[in-house]
Amino acid sequence: MRRLGVGVSNDTVLRHLKKCAESVAPPPTVIGIDDWSWRKSQTYGTIIVDLERQTVIDILPDRSVESCASWLRQHPEIEVISRDRCGGYAKAARQGAPQALQVADRFHLVQNLRQAIEEQMNMHGRATGRALLSDAENISTANHLLRSRLAHRKSREEIFRNIHALRDQGLSCSEIGRRTGFPRRSVAKWLSSDSPPDRRRAALKPTSPWYFESILADLWKQGIRSGQELLVEIQRHGYEGSLSHLQRLLAGWRRDEQTVLAGPTDTPLPLAPVRDPQTGHAISPVVAAALCIKPRRKLTADQAQKVDALKAGSPSFATMRSLAMRFQGILRGDQSAPLDAWIDLAIETGIPPIMRFARTLHRDIEAVRNAIELPWSNGQAEGQVNRLKTLKRAMYGRAGPELLRARMLPLRHTD
Repeated sequence: MRRLGVGVSNDTVLRHLKKCAESVAPPPTVIGIDDWSWRKSQTYGTIIVDLERQTVIDILPDRSVESCASWLRQHPEIEVISRDRCGGYAKAARQGAPQALQVADRFHLVQNLRQAIEEQMNMHGRATGRALLSDAENISTANHLLRSRLAHRKSREEIFRNIHALRDQGLSCSEIGRRTGFPRRSVAKWLSSDSPPDRRRAALKPTSPWYFESILADLWKQGIRSGQELLVEIQRHGYEGSLSHLQRLLAGWRRDEQTVLAGPTDTPLPLAPVRDPQTGHAISPVVAAALCIKPRRKLTADQAQKVDALKAGSPSFATMRSLAMRFQGILRGDQSAPLDAWIDLAIETGIPPIMRFARTLHRDIEAVRNAIELPWSNGQAEGQVNRLKTLKRAMYGRAGPELLRARMLPLRHTD
């Protein structure tokens, strides 16, 4: 450049870009917080967006509670924080901006409901590990998840025999995986062993009541059933956990006793898969969950037939669809008062995934109420994350957090 007689500035384009990004922006009052993947499934960052001006305010190199709370403490003018259902950001908002209203993202609320519906529909006869259980050990919705887990543990020998029987028929690992629902690598692992592989269990610690299982069992046989009394006894032996953790163990023992006292009951047959009336193929849980939250007016003719078949073949689907439509109606309304009645109704259904979803809503009730009553959502933050990913890929992963932040922040011209 000097050979051509052109003056050279000490500031390169990148230095100038970073300098402009450090200019002070107007103080935000309504922000959206979301995470973004710096390295997928390994490291994540945090993006903070001014929802009123629809611009990026800052980019943090991680998504820890401490860094996010520290940033919020430096901005006491913030009045509203929109976030997803991540508990870390909720905690950071409570610590760093206790004066601000938290708003749960409506899209994520619906997605969480869809996932709960999909989990319940998985109980229908789909090609998963449960499909290999014997009829006597299959569960119904009334028995919930506890019986399912116990039956699955007891059936490992049966699953092992079934996988080997399919291999004896000349089927490949991939085909066995498609028929059983197990990953191909798991099938190969089972086929390479002479007995069912043991589950890997973490070493028990004094914080777990199972660490003192033998002591608790002796006290239980002696007739000591009070959680408080048992807590005192195992604390003498070094228990470091909580009473609620102990109560979860005791609750299982109490249920087992009630089952024994009630005597043997007829176990219903497994739920039959609901089939598409057009093709005769089983409707997958993913499709069923997507249709369950879709309003009737938006369904195509084929989708409407699937919904009718699901409602006729699965009472739980009919219940969940009614709840889903009502929940979306509450989200679209301006009043959060009906939310409490919806949560009570969801818990009364007795459908475990729906009950868990309802309890999660109740724990985050204030943010959910604000999502209904306030106009803010995290859609703008999601869009900025998409833009950030585009820039990151365009730089072939070579840009550090400082340069990426400079490119994301709006350019402010300086002299």
